[in-house]
Amino acid sequence: MPSIKLIVGLGNPGQQYEFTRHNIGAKWVAALAARFDIRFTTEAKFQGRLGHGSVLDSRIRLLLPSTYMNSSGDSVALVARYFQYAAEEILVVHDELAFDVGIVRLKRGGGSNGHNGIKSVSNKLDGAKSFARLRIGVGKPVEKSLVNSYLTSSRISEAFLDDAMRMDLFSDEVVINLLGGDLDKCMNILHAGN
Repeated sequence: MPSIKLIVGLGNPGQQYEFTRHNIGAKWVAALAARFDIRFTTEAKFQGRLGHGSVLDSRIRLLLPSTYMNSSGDSVALVARYFQYAAEEILVVHDELAFDVGIVRLKRGGGSNGHNGIKSVSNKLDGAKSFARLRIGVGKPVEKSLVNSYLTSSRISEAFLDDAMRMDLFSDEVVINLLGGDLDKCMNILHAGN
């Protein structure tokens, strides 16, 4: 499989959304950037904040779209086309209602499972579904009618964020396999840990 060249963290812009469940993908990518000392710059032409640097000897770009979640694909497509990244070279990190907090899963391709950010990315990449996804469990509310509020209004704590992101699972070995495109090996290690 192709190596990963672009990692995208999905979320919503603005302080009111910073510590909400829907922003956990953006928080994960920001934590990865901090770990490897990659700085972001605001890039209006890409509708987001872009970082570029070295992660364990792999050159990588990190993207935090400044669009709202439902339009995330606009930013992703601009970056992918400019740098000529194929969908298979992109990893999208996002919240996942279907998993409890502390569960992270990696997969390539598939449907959106109702996630509007994933729908937007796929649509703007000409319908491609072959990008990789790192799905971070955030649990789900008791009633389906509360989903929007649960994801975008309820502020989460630092402890919740740490429990959900599970950065402890992302050893250098996992990150190397992830960036190298060996998702099967990466999944075996990751899924055994949670």
